[in-house]
Amino acid sequence: MTIQLEVCIDNLESLHNAQQAGATRIELCSSLALGGLTPSAGFMSAAAKYATIPVYAMIRPRQGDFLFSSDDVEIMLADIFAAKQAGLQGVVVGVLTAHGLVDNDILTSLVKQAQGMGITFHRAIDQCAKPMAALDTIMAAGCERILTSGLQANAYDGIGMINQMHQHCGNHLKIMAGAGVNSHNVRDIIARTGINEIHLSGKTTRPSHMIMVAKQAHMGSADIDDFAIPITGIANIAAVVAQLKL
Repeated sequence: MTIQLEVCIDNLESLHNAQQAGATRIELCSSLALGGLTPSAGFMSAAAKYATIPVYAMIRPRQGDFLFSSDDVEIMLADIFAAKQAGLQGVVVGVLTAHGLVDNDILTSLVKQAQGMGITFHRAIDQCAKPMAALDTIMAAGCERILTSGLQANAYDGIGMINQMHQHCGNHLKIMAGAGVNSHNVRDIIARTGINEIHLSGKTTRPSHMIMVAKQAHMGSADIDDFAIPITGIANIAAVVAQLKL
């Protein structure tokens, strides 16, 4: 069984690292520390230029919940258009109602805008009140996969639900496990769920190449080191790839 390995990234350095390590698809984001937001148009274009594997752009205009206003939707539609214009292969979306159901009206409009592209429904499903009904709505809308941790904090703890989702959808919707996937648990997750797609960041940090390091002024929270650059770790992804080949 061929396993698809999607790596989520938020900078171009990580794109090169993920490809070198053996990723088979990229989820392109900004602000992974916030769960992933929409990448810039420039980032989309650069990714399309340098990627040798499919790239899917996250379409999420802000941090927080997945209850989006009409203004949010306007932005999302424009960002999907930008992803298509950049030449990316797909987009990643997720929209809910106030009661925790998939917002079918908004999802339908996003899918229509993304016609001709692949569509992943992201971990908004992990905050759904009725996950199996959500799967039916997502399948009917024309999405090709969902990304899920099985409604738990991480995919390993959600193995039971991921398996149920896989059994429910069969060949109609791919189930991709994400959140906390690593080289130590990836084989167990695949074996116990029957899925063939996984998602991770393989994140690590590298030190800044700055010679002059200004410690007194912070660009954001003082708890975040501006001179530790978050990147996808080649060794982390390669270790997962090695487990998939055993």
